[in-house]
Amino acid sequence: MRLLCPCSSCCCVLLFFSLGVRGAPEAPRAPPEQVHLSYPGEPGSMTVTWTTWVPTHSEVQFGLQLTGPLPLRAQGTFSPFVDGGILRRKFYIHRVTLRGLLPGVQYVYRCGSSRGWSRRFRFRALKNGPHWSPRLAVFGDLGADNPKALPRLRRDTQQGMYDAVLHVGDFAYNMDQDNARVGDKFMRLIEPVAASLPYMTCPGNHEERYNFSHYKARFSMPGNNQGLWYSWDLGPAHIISFSTEVYFFLNYGRHLVERQFHWLESDLQKANKNRAARPWIITMGHRPMYCSNADLDDCTWHESKVRKGLLGKLYGLEDLFYKHGVDLQLWAHEHSYERLWPIYDYQVFNGSREMPYTNPRGPVHIITGSAGCEERLTPFSLFPRPWSALRVKEYGYTRLHILNGSHIHIQQVSDDQDGKIVDDVWVVRPLLGRMMYL
Repeated sequence: MRLLCPCSSCCCVLLFFSLGVRGAPEAPRAPPEQVHLSYPGEPGSMTVTWTTWVPTHSEVQFGLQLTGPLPLRAQGTFSPFVDGGILRRKFYIHRVTLRGLLPGVQYVYRCGSSRGWSRRFRFRALKNGPHWSPRLAVFGDLGADNPKALPRLRRDTQQGMYDAVLHVGDFAYNMDQDNARVGDKFMRLIEPVAASLPYMTCPGNHEERYNFSHYKARFSMPGNNQGLWYSWDLGPAHIISFSTEVYFFLNYGRHLVERQFHWLESDLQKANKNRAARPWIITMGHRPMYCSNADLDDCTWHESKVRKGLLGKLYGLEDLFYKHGVDLQLWAHEHSYERLWPIYDYQVFNGSREMPYTNPRGPVHIITGSAGCEERLTPFSLFPRPWSALRVKEYGYTRLHILNGSHIHIQQVSDDQDGKIVDDVWVVRPLLGRMMYL
């Protein structure tokens, strides 16, 4: 006769309940990650973007108090995204736009749903109108590996040094790598900065895979061009972001070159009509027109595609930007820092010998692509070009202070030298003397 274990009935009961007979199993948790902000171009607003691994509702709770309940609510939408890699990894990208924000006021927020919430973050709503002095961090070419500038950028952000970030192309290296896990890692790394400041972007060559699908999906820029080109107003400046990559990846459509060019032309015309309110016009694009680096990149060629256009004559940007009086052109791609003298068509147009950047007669170019990535720094040619004012082969990033309608302050921070300022220059354009170059 077989003996039964006296506790067998208890084990059965425990197993019975462990299998979920007490009720339906709970839905899997879906905590948000990769939280970041962007400015949608509408005064008093901010867009929150994040990722989950299962579909959930999209909600942001926000308020003014660091602790206690967050009384305000905003709902949004999510979109599934499937990476083009062999694993076809799928995740969900959520977007919620907060509106009715009080200018200059600090808000506390968290995002998610009943299936999981992010931690609390803080941001300060952008001020309205042209009469204030925005401060920006500017850089390109920041990777998930070797992100040299990121710890200092995090500290700067925690100290409230900036109102926005301009990331001038090339992210993660690359967002599609390892079935998009590198993109996930990068977005987590920048969260302490990007969840606290509007993180404004433009595409670079390292975003090209799958027709820039990761760039288009992961970031939420103004306009209706999937973040490839757009513009926005910030204090006394009109900032234009565009894609240099349309000139190089023609397999995605030559029509994009023409579409962007005509959009730029129209936007610049409108910006010039509004010069009285917003005197500065600033552009940001990834690949520079000029550079003096020791490589074979487009900017080292005399007739560079970005400068002169397709076939050296179609949709070139230098003439367009010069005609419409663009003041400052921000670039990256070269993993170094270079400031040019005011320049047009290889001619230096300094304001004067003593004060070259006061009333310059051509645009000022800044190349700032040394934030740090796996490709390390880019060397310079042995001898500087006559139009090159300063070259720095060190990791770092740029601080841009748009003081008012006549003064812009540019500084380069060296991470190699523990935050030392290695370039410091003012661009000055008195309002009464402002005009287009042509």
